Amino acid sequence: MNDNLRSPSKIAYLVAVIYVVFGLAMLIGGIQLVMLSGSPYFVIAGFLITLSGFFLWRRSTLVIWTYSIYLLLTLVWTLLQTEIDFWIYLGRLALPFGLGVLLLLPMVRQHYNNGPNAKKIGRVATAGFSLSLIVIAIIGFINGDPAKYVSKDQFPDVKNKLPDEKEDQDWVDYGNDKAGTKYSKLTQITPENVNKLKVAWMYRTGDYPVPKGQKTRRLEVTPLKVDDSLYLCSARNDIIALDAETGQEKWRYYSKPNLKGVTGSAACRGVAYYKAPELAANAECSERIFTATVDARLIAIDAKTGKACSDFGQNGVVDLKRGMGKVIPGYYYVSSAPQVVRGNVVLGGWVSDGQSVQEPAGVIRGFNAVTGKFAWAFDYANPDDQSEPTGDNHYTRGTANSWGPISADEKLGLVYLPIGNATPDYFGTHRTEADEKYSSGVFAINAETGKLDWHFQTTHHDLWDYDNGSQPTLVDLTLNGQNVPSMVLGSKRGQIYVLDRITGKPVKKVEEVAVPQGGLDPKLAKTQPYSTEMPQFDGLRSAVNPENNRWGVFGESNMWGVTPLDEMYCRIKFKQARFDGSMTPPDVTPYIQLPGSLGGQNWGGLTVDPERQIAYIPYARLAMYNYLIPRQQANKMGIHPDTGRGEDVGGAVAQAGLDYAASIAPFLSPLNAPCTAPPYGQLAAVDLQTNKIIWNARIGTSHDTGPLGIKSHLDIPLGTQIAGGSLVTRSGLVFMGAASEEAFRAFDAKTGKVIWKDRLLAAPNATPMTYVSPKSNKQFVVIAAGGHTMLQTKPGDYIIAYTLEH
Repeated sequence: MNDNLRSPSKIAYLVAVIYVVFGLAMLIGGIQLVMLSGSPYFVIAGFLITLSGFFLWRRSTLVIWTYSIYLLLTLVWTLLQTEIDFWIYLGRLALPFGLGVLLLLPMVRQHYNNGPNAKKIGRVATAGFSLSLIVIAIIGFINGDPAKYVSKDQFPDVKNKLPDEKEDQDWVDYGNDKAGTKYSKLTQITPENVNKLKVAWMYRTGDYPVPKGQKTRRLEVTPLKVDDSLYLCSARNDIIALDAETGQEKWRYYSKPNLKGVTGSAACRGVAYYKAPELAANAECSERIFTATVDARLIAIDAKTGKACSDFGQNGVVDLKRGMGKVIPGYYYVSSAPQVVRGNVVLGGWVSDGQSVQEPAGVIRGFNAVTGKFAWAFDYANPDDQSEPTGDNHYTRGTANSWGPISADEKLGLVYLPIGNATPDYFGTHRTEADEKYSSGVFAINAETGKLDWHFQTTHHDLWDYDNGSQPTLVDLTLNGQNVPSMVLGSKRGQIYVLDRITGKPVKKVEEVAVPQGGLDPKLAKTQPYSTEMPQFDGLRSAVNPENNRWGVFGESNMWGVTPLDEMYCRIKFKQARFDGSMTPPDVTPYIQLPGSLGGQNWGGLTVDPERQIAYIPYARLAMYNYLIPRQQANKMGIHPDTGRGEDVGGAVAQAGLDYAASIAPFLSPLNAPCTAPPYGQLAAVDLQTNKIIWNARIGTSHDTGPLGIKSHLDIPLGTQIAGGSLVTRSGLVFMGAASEEAFRAFDAKTGKVIWKDRLLAAPNATPMTYVSPKSNKQFVVIAAGGHTMLQTKPGDYIIAYTLEH
């Protein structure tokens, strides 16, 4: 700044210009908002700010009065419309008060300090500004986090004590057990000593730096632990065995996948372990690890040596593209761990969303776990034919797929698979009777025959990408004195379904509720299934207090911004779009989708304490801003029917073969911040007997997030967007990373209070696990820190193990 600009008058004139520009922007945007039947606040505020700039330019003390009226208006408006929450107040008050402070600078005060009682006015204004900020801070401190809740009821007692077994020291399935509970009976690490948890070892998979010409991959793996070894897959599908005590590499199998066409969203979340009872203990591959790759191969590896099992398929490999017909590279692969039940390896597969009516089939298949021979297939378009296609025949294209983790009940001989949507997602005039019957739900399939035992649909005629990716969690509930073999399924819609896992009938009431009508799809469902006995985690209302209209009910007043300007932008965009609730139908005009296609609940699933019968439910709250694009217009935009790309979460999706493409994007401000107010990621504990929330807490601080991707480095509870799951222990701890933050946490299972935290080198967007090492008899907790491209968290290739400091 030159000397001329340093003079009091020049600086004051500069502040006046800032006021006028800021005020006119508010005024013009406010008029547009009022014309959309929105809040008149921005018109009034814009006029007052502009007038303040005019008075400051004229060196009038009236600037103090007009700006003070603006601040008072803003404060009252904020208090009347919102809960007292740090983040909401920051967006609405920080910039107005910050600009107000400029009036109190000596060099600016000298400029207008020429009227009657000017000094007195300045002192009063200074005191008023300061007092307002102090009062707001005190109220916010007293009020705390409006999303935080802890029930006054007694924490539930143990309902179903499980026996201790030697296998409790291992972690042999993706969810620890085939039930997918992610529950451990281990008790060495407790709420009392968790603060002594330290890094025991760290292993790098070697995925970073990314080789030239390849895309960033996501490390989302949950390792398995058997005896003294950990087994995991890298982001590039290498299979690795580590020493459970030291983290030293024992062996590594290079799967060498063909990465042509595979997007950066590809991931490997886990592997499966199988001890073959029909093989001698010292035989080759008597214990084996199964993995499925991003180029659609099922591989069996000797757990002891790391060599491919020669008796499985062709030298250890089964080609999963067999029977699929033409598969465009990157349009079909397996991202979640297979499941082994009754001697068969069972898996579904990831299919690129939203690209074409002719995408690969969503077929479910089983293969013999020793020989790799085809056992059965369930193609719901031909539900009574479990055979493999031959010749030019193939499984039915475009059917709904199962890409999430799989659960199983070995005694019943059933596998439980979360089911996605028939492709494409956002327009469904092409869908068959079978698509309408089976898509977006859960299947129970006989693991030996491939016959469908039962199915339950969570979304009818899904036009919102509400596919189910959460692992169905099996638990025996004690209800009315009776043992009820149940299954708990979290959904992207934020509905928690509790079903009888033998029959598929609801254990907790499910009702068909009328939903918004209209849009372009003539097959739009008139009702949708809502789990009305369970809490709703859809983001439309407070899960803690449904009657709290100010915080929970989603509308214009819930729009948020880092500044008043981007909040105003978000309000305008909201009023320009249609929003009639969670099932607002797609149209060529913008519509808002909440929950968004990332959840509610996604692949991180929920965690269940089967002894106290509590579900720990991570859930997201991020809206989407979508619209359909007529095919002719899509063609002009370069979204051609024959150029689907495999990118399916944000941007334009081709929906080839239909009359409409679709634009799918998070609802964000120009500063790349969500238009919806925080929190975006939360964790709730729910009593599965009473259906009541025990506690609710935000997940993640603002340390690694900020506008325009700039980190704030502020450890203030925000509740960031999440990807990943949790782990609960018998000792009363819930471990979770998952947030858009480079941190790993332990929560008190009784209260939801964070009682331990460690900063990492990358964000841990995975699900943790725990075990006891036989060498030291110490309990370890392990998390993969690999970041997440969609959450814009820092990538990495770290496997980190913690144990108690002695």
